[in-house]
Amino acid sequence: MDEACMKKQNWDVKETELFLEILKDLDMKKCLDGRKVRNNTLFKVAHRRMTAAGYHRSVDQLKFRWKLLKSAYYKCKRSPNAPAPTKIQGWWRYEKTMVAIMESRHPLVGPEVNSDRNDEVTEDSDVEASMLHWPQSCRDNNTQNLDLIIKMDPEMNSHLKIGFIGAGNMAYGITKGILAGNILPENILVSAPSVRNLGRFQELGISITHSNVEVVGGSDVVFVAVKPHLIPLVLNEISPHVTDRHIVVSVAAGVTLATLEEILPENTVTIRMMPNLPCMVQEGALLFARGTNAKEEDGALLRSLLHHCGLVEEGPETWLDIHTGLSGSGVAFVYLFAEALAEGAVKMGMPSSLAHSIASQTVLGAGRLLRDTGKHPAQLRSEVCTPGGTTIYGLHALEQGGVRASTMSAVEAATERARDLGRKPAAGYRK
Repeated sequence: MDEACMKKQNWDVKETELFLEILKDLDMKKCLDGRKVRNNTLFKVAHRRMTAAGYHRSVDQLKFRWKLLKSAYYKCKRSPNAPAPTKIQGWWRYEKTMVAIMESRHPLVGPEVNSDRNDEVTEDSDVEASMLHWPQSCRDNNTQNLDLIIKMDPEMNSHLKIGFIGAGNMAYGITKGILAGNILPENILVSAPSVRNLGRFQELGISITHSNVEVVGGSDVVFVAVKPHLIPLVLNEISPHVTDRHIVVSVAAGVTLATLEEILPENTVTIRMMPNLPCMVQEGALLFARGTNAKEEDGALLRSLLHHCGLVEEGPETWLDIHTGLSGSGVAFVYLFAEALAEGAVKMGMPSSLAHSIASQTVLGAGRLLRDTGKHPAQLRSEVCTPGGTTIYGLHALEQGGVRASTMSAVEAATERARDLGRKPAAGYRK
């Protein structure tokens, strides 16, 4: 159903009140970071409850109603003395509940694993019960509020000019995620020294060039997506053309914010970000850190641009090297495990193609279950095991092989390597 049709749907007061009470009961405030899967799960639960109460609305209709209510809330918050929103009849009836949903938030701190946590399953679903324990991000309230305000008004993003220096896989994956939002292809420009990787950008309707300076001149946000050893060369080239209007985002592993700020002009807004390969299918994990001159609004803007790429979080710069070991390199660790799963099945007599298909689906399904339920991995693992069953025997074999310690050591080794790269002097640096 398109938006025009959804606007024609008439909601009575009782139906809207029930809808908001359901969202409040499901702890909607924990699901306001724009993650598609969490929001979809929540609205599906709300759909079931609404249907049980005799109100037959599709999930899309519920989402659209929430969009209108949220927009009305922000309009009233910005202008308290303005007339009530005309699109929401009887707004005064809902305002108190909306305030409770939007403003009564728990502190946004990192999750703590608590063995005494009550994970009782409700009558609705196991997913709904575990949703209340979803890990919170480490952003502060102000940053998240700015993020929500930017997302609320798509026009704030749609006119931005985005530039990419470098046309590798990371640039391509991030570009696809940005295009899934409100940015049009004609507002993106990509540069690379050769045409080898530029063709796929052209297929997306994006303009290409061989001039890095041209990218900077025509962009508001510039992603520098080149190999780490090329960063000094590229930054020295574009530095004379960077102005106060630019946000420069580096995705080069090991290149510190201090290095970026030394080469670029004083007061340049810089952000260092580490994505990973699944950005290419909009299932990435991205962590960024703001430079000295980057404000909360700049971080919120970046998050709103990239939220279709997958999980986007902000943290201190010291976490970026850890993120490289955990998620950037961690993707390869998962691939190795998937390969070993398949080869184990081949050893036992299964055809190779079938074994690899099942292994990839197993990794995908396990990952989605881990993400969507919010349960600790140990809890999900224990739920698969039965006394004397096949799984506990297999886990015993893995523990005998030291899989846990080896995996931890792999993350540690990759993290230390990322730190080593950051300690190397920036060859070719000049101010």
